[in-house]
Amino acid sequence: MNYYENELKALKKSRRYRTREVVDNSVLDFASNDYLGLSHNKELHNSTCKTLAELPAHSSKASLLVNGYHQIHKDFEQALCEANGFEDGVILGSGFNANIALIDSLVRKGDVLFMDESYHASGVLATNLRHVKVHFFAHNDMGELKNLFRTYSHVRRKIVAVEGIYSMDGDIVPREVFDICEKEDALLIVDEAHSSGVVGDNLMGVFDFYKIAIQPNHIKMGTLGKAYGSFGAFILASEHIIEYLINRAKPIIYATSLSLYDTLLAHNSLKYILENKESLKAEIKLRQKIVYEELGIKIDALIVPILIDDNKKVLEIKNELYKQGFAVGGIRQPTVPKAIIRLIARLGQSSDELRALCINLAKIKK
Repeated sequence: MNYYENELKALKKSRRYRTREVVDNSVLDFASNDYLGLSHNKELHNSTCKTLAELPAHSSKASLLVNGYHQIHKDFEQALCEANGFEDGVILGSGFNANIALIDSLVRKGDVLFMDESYHASGVLATNLRHVKVHFFAHNDMGELKNLFRTYSHVRRKIVAVEGIYSMDGDIVPREVFDICEKEDALLIVDEAHSSGVVGDNLMGVFDFYKIAIQPNHIKMGTLGKAYGSFGAFILASEHIIEYLINRAKPIIYATSLSLYDTLLAHNSLKYILENKESLKAEIKLRQKIVYEELGIKIDALIVPILIDDNKKVLEIKNELYKQGFAVGGIRQPTVPKAIIRLIARLGQSSDELRALCINLAKIKK
């Protein structure tokens, strides 16, 4: 029986049908979130494998709370805290799981969550839990957020969820959100999946970019499968909040701890980023300059969204560029309100290759 035949037909008709496509390494990659190109860095990989081979076990074997918390986990958590200025941290399986962990455990009965309407799907999914009361505010609209605080001034505990760099729009969260949450004594969750490793004096993300002095109400989530070229995620916060998450967050309690390879690789990547931050920042600025020169688009990080607003045309443009040797993202509803070409100006491809892509894209778009 084809239980979902009609639903699949509807997806195909609306041009929203998806398939898995095996990566073709002969095509230039401007689609993935490997912002710094570290997934191709063989020195990081070889160093990680050498260290892992000398350990008594190559698998984490259990959850963090049941004999699965290894010294390499602790060392990496401490390194993340030191690099980002937080008291404590915990690593876990993915950014998706991290958002579920944060929203499910932090938003209790009687609390209210204010979430940017462009927040990641994992956070939006968590708001569907029965006990979570959520109000979405217009993207990056700090005026609407202030109005929500006035409306819910009687609520004892309020939580705000924003992204550092938004995964589809590519824009940065306003500095004002930190001031608003400080004034209102509200918890602030900042999803730095697409900003950690890309912006800031030390490339640590928007807290670093805005030179924010870390406060007890600040919570930073970041992923390791993007700029860090590994896999997994981390949550940084006060010692009090991390203690609470370890005791209440189901994706931490009931999941096998992050693999030893991914943890070691991410730690090596963190060291690499900090040691090479000046040259990396120069390469990022160069790519931002090329995108502006060829496409007329100013970008805050390395995400370049190009509005097409036509599912069929987005796929045509994506496929045409693929034939020319360039992989880009063709993003359709419901991931975005209107279909876009999503180009990642990643450091894994040369600046000349990026310029060639932008020139070809500009021609096709016209």
